Amino acid sequence: MHNFHWSVRSRLDVQDTPLKIWEVISTKSNLELFHPFCDKNPVSKWPGQNSSDTIYYYSGLVLQRKLVHWDDNVGYDLFIGKKDSPQSFVSWRIEDFGDSSSLIVSIYPYMYNSGSKLINCIPFYFFIRPMIQKYINSVMAGLEYYIETGKVVSKNQFGTHSFFSN
Repeated sequence: MHNFHWSVRSRLDVQDTPLKIWEVISTKSNLELFHPFCDKNPVSKWPGQNSSDTIYYYSGLVLQRKLVHWDDNVGYDLFIGKKDSPQSFVSWRIEDFGDSSSLIVSIYPYMYNSGSKLINCIPFYFFIRPMIQKYINSVMAGLEYYIETGKVVSKNQFGTHSFFSN
């Protein structure tokens, strides 16, 4: 599916059933609810495998998402990137622990993440990984906030990001 060396992960633990997480992340235009750097998230096709949408970030960046795997109540996988450009791979997975659940998001960024590990490890671990970790931690904080309060996350609610917000 992809030939990436490394991923960046974040985990959200929720004191609720997996269905609560699934209801949010499987909703059409769901990023508008909890993503602190997302201005809008229009959908081309939703839901299910082969779904696609677009993320308009506050920074002006526009990325396309194409879902390549969809498993109801479990998660989905997607490729994300600028149109006709290299794509990163992202996996969203829900774990069920009975009275609680977790969401694990794993991002495999395309930059410095294939080819020679020796050449790419320094730029990946010292530049790409910290930037993506900050990003995904903010997104997960937004999801936690939305699940707990039912309130839509505001712009840059958990701080700004040089790639995705202004």
